[in-house]
Amino acid sequence: MFHIIINPASRSGRGLQIWDSSIRPALEAANIPFRAYFSEKPGDTVRLAGNISSETAGELNIIILGGDGTVNEALQGFKDTSRVTLGYIPTGSSNDLARDLKIPRNPAQALDLILSSGKPHPMDLGILTYPDGETRRFSVSCGIGFDAGVCEEAFHSRIKHAMNRLGLGKLTYLGIALKQLFTSMAVSGKLILENGEPADIGNMLFTACMIHRFEGGGFMFAPDADPQDGFLNICAVGDLPKLLILFALPTAFRGKHYRFKGITPYRVRELAIETSAPLWVHTDGEVTRRSCRISVSCEKDAIKILY
Repeated sequence: MFHIIINPASRSGRGLQIWDSSIRPALEAANIPFRAYFSEKPGDTVRLAGNISSETAGELNIIILGGDGTVNEALQGFKDTSRVTLGYIPTGSSNDLARDLKIPRNPAQALDLILSSGKPHPMDLGILTYPDGETRRFSVSCGIGFDAGVCEEAFHSRIKHAMNRLGLGKLTYLGIALKQLFTSMAVSGKLILENGEPADIGNMLFTACMIHRFEGGGFMFAPDADPQDGFLNICAVGDLPKLLILFALPTAFRGKHYRFKGITPYRVRELAIETSAPLWVHTDGEVTRRSCRISVSCEKDAIKILY
């Protein structure tokens, strides 16, 4: 029995069409039992995942049809992720989880992979903790600073949805990124590593804490990340002239950005990040609040996934 959570608004509003024309008919033709649930607004997936996990005993077989943000919302709703076997049909704009796991972008092929993959694979999850004790899980990455600020502004952008429908959504992010790069105020930051050792990163642009290799629609910020090793791969960016950042960021699509002084990798099980002023924070591209301190840890083999 599969519980399937569908984000109808994903893939520029085509999520419902993909479900009705491709996924539901395939499941019915194969006589596979399922229950479908539809989100209508932000936060719905958290509620749906919470209801499913509360009302269902034993192991949970969940399929998410949506983007990385839909998966992230579901993770917040699950009471116990160790009970969950997750299938993912990527219909978002970034799809970094699918990119790293080589899950097909074609929905029918992604469903075939779920149904034929056999034994699920264990996968690590990240845990973000704020000073007031609020926690959020993430499957791909979390970040503080520039990357989260771009996500936050893009979410409220008036032109983002129109650009998505034209297949030009990445231009929205590019425009916002360039604006924020040259208008952001300098904020100092430091990492406190798991051995208690501080690492000063100067004027911090952002710090990304990675479970998987990719973030932001294909930036390979953590080329050595392994989602089954129990570690976070950290990409800390600071004290880099803004004009040089324009040259450095494109090299991250190939994982070559660490050649630039001021971009530093770390590999830890946990760390804290402190900044001199509150900055936006994201988990898998979902932005909820600003903070000047976050703690991040890796939970090894926290969930199972079919791919």
